[in-house]
Amino acid sequence: MYRSALRLSSLGLVLGVLAAPAPAVHGGPVRAAPGPGSYLDSRLPVEDRVADLLARMSLDDKLGQMTQPERRYVRPEDVTRYRIGSVLSSGGSAPSPNTPQSWADMYDGFQRAALAAPLRVPIIYGADAVHGHGNVAGATLFPHDIGLGAARDPALVRAIGAATAQEMTGTGVDWNFAPCLCVARDDRWGRTYESFGEVPELPAAMTTLIEGLQGDRLGGPASVLATAKHYLGDGGTEGGRDRGDTRAAEQELRAVHLPPFREAVKRGVGSVMVSYSSWNGLKMHRNGYLIRDVLKRELGFTGFVVSDYNGIDRLDGEEGFTRDEVAAAVNAGIDMAMVSSDWRRFIGYLRDAVRDGTVPMSRVDDANRRILTEKFRLGLFERPMADRAYLRTVGSPAHRALARRAVAESQVLLKNAGGVLPLDRRDRVFVAGRGADDIGVQAGGWTITWQGAPGPVTRGTTILQGIREAAGPSATVAYSRDGTGVDRSYDAAVAVVGEQPYAEYHGDLTGGMDLDAADLETIGRLRASGVPVVVVMVSGRPLDIASELPKWDAFVEAWLPGTEGAGVADVLYGATAPTGRLPVTWMRDASQQPINQGDGKKPLFPLGYGLTYG
Repeated sequence: MYRSALRLSSLGLVLGVLAAPAPAVHGGPVRAAPGPGSYLDSRLPVEDRVADLLARMSLDDKLGQMTQPERRYVRPEDVTRYRIGSVLSSGGSAPSPNTPQSWADMYDGFQRAALAAPLRVPIIYGADAVHGHGNVAGATLFPHDIGLGAARDPALVRAIGAATAQEMTGTGVDWNFAPCLCVARDDRWGRTYESFGEVPELPAAMTTLIEGLQGDRLGGPASVLATAKHYLGDGGTEGGRDRGDTRAAEQELRAVHLPPFREAVKRGVGSVMVSYSSWNGLKMHRNGYLIRDVLKRELGFTGFVVSDYNGIDRLDGEEGFTRDEVAAAVNAGIDMAMVSSDWRRFIGYLRDAVRDGTVPMSRVDDANRRILTEKFRLGLFERPMADRAYLRTVGSPAHRALARRAVAESQVLLKNAGGVLPLDRRDRVFVAGRGADDIGVQAGGWTITWQGAPGPVTRGTTILQGIREAAGPSATVAYSRDGTGVDRSYDAAVAVVGEQPYAEYHGDLTGGMDLDAADLETIGRLRASGVPVVVVMVSGRPLDIASELPKWDAFVEAWLPGTEGAGVADVLYGATAPTGRLPVTWMRDASQQPINQGDGKKPLFPLGYGLTYG
């Protein structure tokens, strides 16, 4: 099914003859259209439709298309008045109540406002659906990218992209700020889990997510625009500092960080997001060489480039943006600015820069041509409203089954002394740990809110619930969060430990990378009982566990599995054999960071390591 053709009882206006042009917001009148609205004729080539529409647009129309406010800071009437081209939901920004239906209603409200402007150019609505439609309560949440990198299954990743696109389509959101194609070179970085791995081959292979999101063709059934991010080198900053500086020769930048973006362009990705970080001291948001010359000309990228959230603000090292920063970013090749609350000032600064020639009109036209081309390709002019037929897919059994399979494939078995795994369905099992019965912990950041949070934040199956379902009807599965109550009567104990939720910047580690003291105490209680101890780690990156590992009978890295914890149990009980392999090198201790394949450092486990049963 395509985006619903219903869309508005008034949508016939969109497909009909243009109304008389209204006055521009701040300048002279909109120029008279040179004839019937041929850009509304879907039978014409996209290039011709774009050219016709551009010829009708005033400067105000064009500036609006280049502007993306956050939904909390823009009203539908602003979208109409300022010809806004896009609106976004940042992490945790959701309508109330947070239901799929409410999202569709919100989206349609903004879209009606866009269609009420003289030229009736639809908006495109963006969100960070980085492991499923994560802002929406009840959506299916898949493993974060590091787990999918461990699974090493491009076809699976394509299917995840398609499922995510369906759930987005039902809510109206038609632009996904994913995939993240960073190559994580330092595990202290708070976005390590957003990376498919430490070598460029892994994220390059997983660009199949783009094909899943956009479909066989952009604008087909349940097709949303994909975004390759963050361009370029964000995974290589010194010290793993988010928004930091990647100090590297161009040869290294090209060899390590560019290949996934080259592959994304080959797969037809519609947008690219620029990184907060710098390359050798120059902020990426003003790096014309890498954006204009390398991305657009050398790689042949024909989509549009969007800034990161308020990414233009700190080009001069100070908060807030100036007119000079706006001009520098646009001239460097940024086509659309994600400017959250201060979007009116952005429009004003850009207008002034165009009028005095600091930003050439040809640059503004190029940006609009790129943005409008993707909107036409996406079919927004014909099908602008949310396709509510897809609402039934949000959190559907089929999507949860796919996620469960992805979770199982992402598990990496790193130790299995004495063959304690797989567990027998008749075993008496004692389960403990802060991550055992907590959807929020196992889903991690970018889940309902930006940083994520522990607790029952959305629907799903915890790892404990999965274990109870996997055990046989006569088996005993006991649970205590801190491990109290375990004794020798159990056949095995499972400790689910690891990291609490976090996201970019706040998740950077500047000190140690040890397990939390509470987790170590829990494991200690289980060990003291004398039963075999299986440690399941829920984390977004390797942690410093070398000194503890000899005390554990088995060790499984579960990454951040999302809402379907039963996939972890599938591996613990042998319903699925472990096949995951490390997408990053596992350090012996935190002092080795950064540690990567081929750097001469001796790891605890090398890149690609992983055991299986039997």
